[in-house]
Amino acid sequence: LLAVLPWISKWLLARWSRFKLYRAFPRPTQFDYDVTVIGAGSGGLVAALIANTLKAKVALVESGEMGGDCLNTGCVPSKALLARAGVASTVHRAAQFGVEASDVSIDFETVMRQVHSAIATIAPNDSEARYRALGVDVFKAEGQLVSPFEIEAGQARFTSRAVILATGASPILPALATTLSVPVLTSNDLWSLTECPARLMVVGGGAIGAEMAQAFQRLGSQVTLVEALPRLVSREEPEVSALLAQSLEADGIQVLCNASLEGMSPQGGLQVVSTQEEERSWSIEVDAVLFALGRAPDVPGQTMEALSLALGAGGRIEVNDYLQTNYPNIFAVGDVTGQYQLTHGASHMAWTAAVNALFGDLYRLKIDFSLMPSCIYTSPEIARVGATRAELDALNQPYEVTRFELSDLDRAITEGVSDGFVQVLTPPRSDRLLGVTIVAPHAGEMLSEFVLAMRWGLGLNKILATIHAYPTWSEANKRVAGQWRQKAKPEWALRLLARYHEWRRG
Repeated sequence: LLAVLPWISKWLLARWSRFKLYRAFPRPTQFDYDVTVIGAGSGGLVAALIANTLKAKVALVESGEMGGDCLNTGCVPSKALLARAGVASTVHRAAQFGVEASDVSIDFETVMRQVHSAIATIAPNDSEARYRALGVDVFKAEGQLVSPFEIEAGQARFTSRAVILATGASPILPALATTLSVPVLTSNDLWSLTECPARLMVVGGGAIGAEMAQAFQRLGSQVTLVEALPRLVSREEPEVSALLAQSLEADGIQVLCNASLEGMSPQGGLQVVSTQEEERSWSIEVDAVLFALGRAPDVPGQTMEALSLALGAGGRIEVNDYLQTNYPNIFAVGDVTGQYQLTHGASHMAWTAAVNALFGDLYRLKIDFSLMPSCIYTSPEIARVGATRAELDALNQPYEVTRFELSDLDRAITEGVSDGFVQVLTPPRSDRLLGVTIVAPHAGEMLSEFVLAMRWGLGLNKILATIHAYPTWSEANKRVAGQWRQKAKPEWALRLLARYHEWRRG
């Protein structure tokens, strides 16, 4: 009894805390649904699909467009736009490859029409009709929780044993935006443009800001990119930021770091002020300004009034390692949690939350963010998984850096690419991967091999022993493993081997 007393006490305290939390909300004797998912973006759709596949009765509530931000205003349209911008850039650089291309013009209206065509082609996969056909009850209304077990969706009201909140996030607009006399854009309304702004300012040098700045520059805008921090994409390695800035400037973009937009200037342009040099400022005339300052979680207001969900920094919903809110039967996934605002991050969370919502009393999965890959789809692409040097330094964790330059890769040479690299971080005298950063034309595709290796504990020796097709971009992965092996070779064993061969020769 003394041995198990701590566990019994912990269980009793948890039961008491749960009783106090739920005592104002009578628990139904029978539920209409096993799981209700509020929000039909990336996280919500995956959660509903997983729960439905596991034979649960599922309700899916969405007031806006099915597919959420990723399909309608994020991943799909932005990558479609970047693909067309890439074609425009290639045509403009055709002479570098010995190809003459004259009288190049860009039909921006057609470009945007093709962007919307890409959305329409993918939309059936996320559609209301598809999910209804699978057996999910879809409610096209705003969803709110009136109790931990009761959901209101328009005129409908029903009960659910578990709830998964996947309400997403919205672009942040500073108060300054209302004082500007030029059109203000965000990643939500950018896709309604039918004409390319002749002069565009992008405020924010993160992934979205860098991608859209490069896309619009290549499609005909004169772009100014303003970033308050000392460098672009500041979460990445410093040399990555430097390479990206160099690439954007080569496209003709004016990159201003350590700078902030202060409003309209007396000359009629937008006033940008240096945050380092007190008297340095710019008055820049533009036709539109795009704010790319991140995204704020969308927490249902009525739900907050009814339940007082615990919130963290920036208004995000707090969740534990099992994606539960302070109400154990209510889960949250995706952008509304403020953790890894990535489509694949939301999908990963949704799978975990769906399993825990259905089987949490018997078996629970703990969310693991340690190997969350990320990719910035600029040219060149930037991909990373695991830790950066700064993160390892902050942990006082020793590491070694091995780096392979793309200028030495045969495939890069054939395509005229000289900038970029594959960098791996490993513990001293070990081939175990701690972090990988790739800057290359197809970095996102190249990264998957490293994610797989890290997920299943495969080191650089295993990558080196794997045959890679020649000449390919992924061969750079093997080359960086070869460089690590060259540095880590046992000199004492090689000396013994040399003496052995000398003895064999007589």
